[in-house]
Amino acid sequence: MRVCLLLFLALSFSSLLAENWPSWRGPRGDGSSAESNLPLHWSASEHLAWKLPLPQPGNSTPVVWGNRVFITQAAEHNKRRELWCVDASKGELLWKQGVEYTQAELTHSTNPYCSGSPATDGEVVIAFFASAGLHAYDLDGRPLWQRSDLGKLHHIWGSGTSPVIAGQQVFLNFGPGENTALWAFDKRTGKTLWKQAQQGGASGEAGNKQWLGSWADPLLKTVHGRQELLMAWPREVCAYDPQSGSKLWSCAGLNALVYNSPLYDEQRQLVVAFGGYGGMGVAVRAGGSGEVTENRRLWHLPKVSQRIGSGVLHDGLHLILSDPGFAECRDLASGELLWNERLKGAGATGQNWSSLLLSADGRCYAVNQGGDAFVFKAGRRFELLAQNPMGEKVIGSIAASQGRLYIRGHRHLFCIGKP
Repeated sequence: MRVCLLLFLALSFSSLLAENWPSWRGPRGDGSSAESNLPLHWSASEHLAWKLPLPQPGNSTPVVWGNRVFITQAAEHNKRRELWCVDASKGELLWKQGVEYTQAELTHSTNPYCSGSPATDGEVVIAFFASAGLHAYDLDGRPLWQRSDLGKLHHIWGSGTSPVIAGQQVFLNFGPGENTALWAFDKRTGKTLWKQAQQGGASGEAGNKQWLGSWADPLLKTVHGRQELLMAWPREVCAYDPQSGSKLWSCAGLNALVYNSPLYDEQRQLVVAFGGYGGMGVAVRAGGSGEVTENRRLWHLPKVSQRIGSGVLHDGLHLILSDPGFAECRDLASGELLWNERLKGAGATGQNWSSLLLSADGRCYAVNQGGDAFVFKAGRRFELLAQNPMGEKVIGSIAASQGRLYIRGHRHLFCIGKP
């Protein structure tokens, strides 16, 4: 009887830790999952619950709420931009909604349209279709509101930002390009709450290499009882008042191109941000006021490797993937590089553009463009735990929910775990 009771309590406790993956970087906006014992070994045909064919390549990450998986998808030779809802238990398409957009929009061959991931809070699901606007639906696919009046996005590398839902607000980095702005909307109506315009910069066309832009998403955290909307822009990390949009503080230290989103260490009240394209890295103490570079910046790295995906924080460490195909680990207090290790499997390329997923038991999950997924330990010494071939190109990141992993490749949406 006692054994049965303990088993029941253990299963109940485990189910309490199971959680949704409601946005690109998960329930806390930082790539972390509260779940343990996520799948360790799989392939394109083994240990799969299901896989769903997709009509065109895409770079977005799945989001999960209960028994529903949401992805964005370009369709009909890029004439439509869609939001798909998939049954998480069967891998069957439940519904799809979208808009037609036939105007020319600049992007890169490696960055298909609909590269931004959706976001949901169980009441609404919101998709950002770049120049085609921001669109909100209920969980059964009924349209709620749309904002197709935000302007056009124009950059040689295209767009890739995702909406962030926090309470009754929706935050969006509408960029890069000359119309770049940080927006706040009412979740229920789509009404503008505030807008902070940013420096746009050149799009990189016609040999103009004075590129400027941020593909980062904002991160809402509470610092000493005050809410701060953290953001990484070209040449600065900063924080906004989420209610008014007024800037609380700013810190110099990033380069002109920023691909990954900021991270926040609650124990140290520390914000970490990295630029891309041979850029910079910076750590700054949150909670300041005005220009804080001199008195609150903890460390600054003048040049780091190219990175596009965002990292994770764990036990005083910062872990991230670099574009050339390396995983690296730094000491959070000093910024010192502890290790960097090549992650390359059987695929044609070891380039990593995805963001890391961190499980509660200290495992990092990564996938490269060659279609090789890796699991390694989040620790001061590198330890590879598993290497899993997906069999197709993957640029999006891995999502975790209810003991399963969800990976969007260029040909399939995979659900990894028990059927």
